[in-house]
Parts: sequence; structure tokens; C-alpha cells
Amino acid sequence: MTSTLLRFKNIVGGYGNTMVVSDISGTIGKGEVLGIFGRNGVGKSTLSKLLAGALPMSVGSLLLNNKDISFTSNHERRQRGIGYMPQTAMVFDNLTVRENLSLARSTQDMKYYLSAFPRLAERQTQIAGSMSGGERKILAFVRTMLEETCLVILDEPSEGVQPENILKMQECIERRKAKGTSFVLVEQNMSMLTSISDFYIGIDSGRIVFESDKKSASRQDILSVLSV
Repeated sequence: MTSTLLRFKNIVGGYGNTMVVSDISGTIGKGEVLGIFGRNGVGKSTLSKLLAGALPMSVGSLLLNNKDISFTSNHERRQRGIGYMPQTAMVFDNLTVRENLSLARSTQDMKYYLSAFPRLAERQTQIAGSMSGGERKILAFVRTMLEETCLVILDEPSEGVQPENILKMQECIERRKAKGTSFVLVEQNMSMLTSISDFYIGIDSGRIVFESDKKSASRQDILSVLSV
């Protein structure tokens, strides 16, 4: 039986007095991928920020390896082993590709990622802000994956990325997953979501409307949440 890495319970949070996420709970086992999906604007990115510590929770609890990190900062959660790739503002635009990648405190094999995404290898001296949106997504993805973390939170990593590079992202995730890393994957791409997720949470209006493991969920189940 897979041991639990992250447990979040009754999470509530948002922006100012506007609570976007209400009473969301879930668990992630070691080496598992939790796929979070739903229509645009229903609270998926807000949930990822609350889990990463980029937004403070108003109510709820968050346990990592049975240690309470409910009201710790994004920086402290990173130190405890939580990596985070936000949907936007995911790279330092004024730094080069090489400089962005150097920010990852890592002993992992950089060559593997540069081989998977040769465009990054070719553009080491390019300013990140001058790259296309898809290229910047890949750069952010690789930098996040290079971090020595036990949990990686990815918010819409495939957005604007070419299909062949999405497949490479999936391979990278599966490689880390096989070594015991867990993932929270917020994703609209049905193929990516269903290919690598072990469990699903469907969200609508900031609340869970669907929960299932991969074996029990059908494609129609997922589509029904997206069409609510």
C-alpha cells in the first residue's frame, strides 16, 4: 500500500474577502500523480497556489509527511520539498535560459532534460522573455523538475506547448514518478491528464464535484465535469 505524502483537508482560500476555493480535501501517495481538472475559472490555479503556499489558506490543514505545514510560506514549503510551477509568471524574463536553469538547486542530470528539449540547449544565452510562450513553459517545467523535491505542483504545464514536447513532459514526469516523486497536475489537456494521473479531482465553483482513481474513471466522467 502506498504511503501518504501529502494530506490536505477542508482547504478554504482566495483573494482578499473573495473565497475562491471552499472545503477541498484530498491525499497524494508517494510516487503518485493527482490530476486536478475543471473548466476555466473554477479555482484550479487558486488551489495549486494554496497547496504551494503562494497564497495563504484562510481555513484548513496541510500535512507533508505527517508534519503540519498549513500556514508556512512558499519559500519554506520549497525547503521542505515542494516544487511549484505556476501557470503564469513562471520564468525570470530578464535572465537567460542558462541563468533560469541555474536557479534550480539540483544534483539531477541536466543533460537528460537538455536532450529531451534540445531547444533549451540551443538557446542557453537567450533572454527568457524573448522566447515564445510555449518555450517559456518548457523552460519553467525543466527548472521545476530539476529541483530536489518530493512533490511537484504543475499548473497547466502543457498550455501553448507543441504536442511532441507535451509527450516529452509526460516522459519526464513518469521518470521522476518511478523514483518516488509525487505530483499535483492541474491540466486542461485531456490526453496528458488521463495518461499520467493515478487519481482525479474535478472542480467546479471552487468545490470538488468529482473524485476517482484512474481505474474507475471513464473519459465521459471527466468530460461531464468539463461541460457542467
